[in-house]
Amino acid sequence: MDCAGALSQHPDAAAATGKVVGSVLERLGAGPDLAVVFCTADHLGALADVAAAVRSLLRPRLLVGAAAEGVLGGGTEVEDGPGVSLWAARLPVPPRPVRITAARTPSGTAVAGVGAGTVGPGETLVLLADPFTLPVDEVLELLAALDPPARVVGGLCAAGRAPGANRLVLDGEVLAEGAVGVVLPAEAGATTLVSQGCRPVGEPMIVTGARGEVLVELAGRAALDRLDEIVAAAGPDDRRLLARGLHIGIAVDEHRATFGRGDFLVRPVLGAVPSVRGVALGERVEVGTTVQFHVRDAATADEDLREALAAATTPAGAGGALVFTCNGRGRALFGEPHHDARLVRDAVGSDAVAGVFCAGEIGPVGPRSHLHGWTASLLVLGAG
Repeated sequence: MDCAGALSQHPDAAAATGKVVGSVLERLGAGPDLAVVFCTADHLGALADVAAAVRSLLRPRLLVGAAAEGVLGGGTEVEDGPGVSLWAARLPVPPRPVRITAARTPSGTAVAGVGAGTVGPGETLVLLADPFTLPVDEVLELLAALDPPARVVGGLCAAGRAPGANRLVLDGEVLAEGAVGVVLPAEAGATTLVSQGCRPVGEPMIVTGARGEVLVELAGRAALDRLDEIVAAAGPDDRRLLARGLHIGIAVDEHRATFGRGDFLVRPVLGAVPSVRGVALGERVEVGTTVQFHVRDAATADEDLREALAAATTPAGAGGALVFTCNGRGRALFGEPHHDARLVRDAVGSDAVAGVFCAGEIGPVGPRSHLHGWTASLLVLGAG
């Protein structure tokens, strides 16, 4: 798979665009099947000009993009200041554009752009969404209801903090709401991975009591009592992590005989509910589901991403990758810059890496795709 990427931190948008387009042209030539452009909030007002220049000079068959809080390119992460990241690929079969919108109606929210044929068997949807104007969870439910469930990777791209403040790119349009995306054909051989950056503590348990979004009973005892047991048995390091932030892993395949990292959809524990000795979550978990408490720290997130990349790439590397990493990662989590970008670049074996810091990441865990937090969600092309 032929891919190329380039990053510029020049404060002038026109100069930055000229640099990244020139670099991609030198490596890949004009007329790629797909181009993806990301810019930071510093260039938000110039995004239309950036996109027009990419279309005019690079002449991609399809262009998608977005503005976001931060961008990635090669082994570099731009968390503060200006940045333009451009990525392009030649594909065996042309990609298809996707445009998704939502509108409030008297009977609820009406979503347009998702239906039979949106994403076919073996295809992958790369989705860039505005978090303020699209009910992404509802869209992912619709995509999961397709036969087979659609495989989706991407993120919520926010350069601004209010409805109408963000920008998305789809070919010649710059949009302020909904989502844009591209469907990659099965022939592209895309691999997706989600690094949730957590590890389990304690033992897996069956939910034996629940009230809405509150876990009341685990394995026949009050959920808080089970948690107290785990804390009492934990070592000093795990106790520190449990005190900093607790997560719950929800098994994605109940038929497994054993469970480990990667077998759970991880969600945050929101707090305790002392009146029922329960723990509050952000979503319902049915009685009979297997769950396990999880912790997260920099070392675990590093190890988890390394393992996921090793499983998704060959020693010879890959063609390229798109990275959607949480804006709570980066320096805030790892204490140093460029962590995720460098790991991905090294695994891919080239600078054909681009991405954004997201306000929520999209990727498959188990049979369907979900909206995540604190994760790194990746699309890898040419992984062999």
